[in-house]
Amino acid sequence: MAGGRPQLKRSFSIIPCFVFVESVLLGVVVLLAYRLEFTDTFPVHAQGFFCYDSTYAKPYPGPEATSRAPPALIYALVTAGPTITILLAELARAFFPAPPSAVPVVRESTIVSGACCRFSPPLRRLVRFLGVYSFGLFTTTIFANAGQVVTGNPTPHFLSVCRPNYTALGCPPPSPDRPGPDRFVTDQGACAGSPSLVAAARRAFPCKDAALCAYAVTYTAMYVTLVFRVKGSRLVKPSLCLALLCPAFLVGVIRVAEYRNHWSDVLAGFLTGAAIATFLVTCVVHNFQSRPPSGRRLSPWEDLSPAPTMDSPLEKNPRRVSHQRRPHGSPHPNRRTAPAVAT
Repeated sequence: MAGGRPQLKRSFSIIPCFVFVESVLLGVVVLLAYRLEFTDTFPVHAQGFFCYDSTYAKPYPGPEATSRAPPALIYALVTAGPTITILLAELARAFFPAPPSAVPVVRESTIVSGACCRFSPPLRRLVRFLGVYSFGLFTTTIFANAGQVVTGNPTPHFLSVCRPNYTALGCPPPSPDRPGPDRFVTDQGACAGSPSLVAAARRAFPCKDAALCAYAVTYTAMYVTLVFRVKGSRLVKPSLCLALLCPAFLVGVIRVAEYRNHWSDVLAGFLTGAAIATFLVTCVVHNFQSRPPSGRRLSPWEDLSPAPTMDSPLEKNPRRVSHQRRPHGSPHPNRRTAPAVAT
């Protein structure tokens, strides 16, 4: 069936499920991500700080748009990069199919819904992979924003935008006798700086930009590793995956170098994005492979080719002596009889 016509499968639930279930879930995720990031529906936790704490006393690096890795550039890369990669790969897979020996055992069928709608396997794969990727992208945004709202961990430049009045707060300046911070400030009105800058400076853990980059890179790298087929070289796919990892690593370095995040914030963002991408690839799109028509996964033993068998000489020349019928009173063929003695 590798080179034959695709099988047809009739389904009347694919369009209602896509419109009323998957589209609704994706819309809810997008709305929740918007609420967490651009509105005050979930206020940021106001975490206290020590007076003259050097950990949060770095200079203010300026607005996010002035960064060497601005949010607009990051959003464009995490949206366009994986989308273009998956789109080109699926188009190449559809127009230049692999030889029959390289086609997987389980193949998808063309689904016919109603009298006019036909969903071919390339179209289904493209919608499935890009739809799951979009869902995971907004889910990563939700996880990162929720962590920032709940923890309220300050950025390295928090005190520069907070501008607390240490005299009014009763914080003595550091001295040789007291080299470190000695008082923890929990007053909600301790900051005299801009409220918007102070609220933004409390959203450091985990780093959202690092989480988005890690999610996009992990999803794309797993797609390249599991779908691409390269003959004659073992280093093409690893080299491509490492090239994809470089921009994400550079984003984390820039966030730390510009005093916008701590290393712990960046590492937490990397782990969050990579974990969500791994879960979606493994449990939702099943490593970008087609599932069996019966809905069950093939066990490793079912994918093995039949093992060679060896014919036994006993099977070639069966001698069923014990089951042969002999005349009554005839001697057993294997039993020796004594010669007759003439009288």
